[in-house]
Amino acid sequence: MISGIVVPRPIAWITSQSQQGVVNLAPFSCFTFVSNSPLLVGVNIGRKAGLEKDTARNIRALDEFVINIADWSMVEAVHASAVEYDAHESEVESLGLTVLPSETVAPPRLEMVPISLECRLHSVTAYGDTGAEFFVGQVCQVHVQDRLYQDGRIDTLALQPVCRIAGANYATLGEVRQLKPVAQTPKTIIEARQ
Repeated sequence: MISGIVVPRPIAWITSQSQQGVVNLAPFSCFTFVSNSPLLVGVNIGRKAGLEKDTARNIRALDEFVINIADWSMVEAVHASAVEYDAHESEVESLGLTVLPSETVAPPRLEMVPISLECRLHSVTAYGDTGAEFFVGQVCQVHVQDRLYQDGRIDTLALQPVCRIAGANYATLGEVRQLKPVAQTPKTIIEARQ
């Protein structure tokens, strides 16, 4: 039920690598940033039938991972990568995707995505009764396509990121309304209306 209430959720399309060198790819839609300085991002990784997922196991093994940000043209590949594969199988290879070497971590990044964040594991915190854990990574390197970077900011409209809603349903930004910055405190605005 909660996945239909907390919407839309951004997707961390994570590449991780096993100790044997198998590249894993999986989407996680409980993803946010944790800190601006240092730059920390967090992803909640649950369990499947009580067992740790390949992504969580790989991150623990190497203390490294890459968060890839997909755009709307990649939604079908994102969805296809959510299928459960055996630990010795690579979703990247099975889906015919291409990777590039990362600059600061061992797991590679996806070539096709507009943004990738190379991360080193900062901390893991368990929550709830299901075994879900919140993995926080410190971003060591950011890769952004030139077309998205304007005046020190990301052009989110041009990015058209994939968002998750309930079930096997996905969305993108849709209508965006740009408002003027608020110059008054909320109390001042309320008093002005009276």
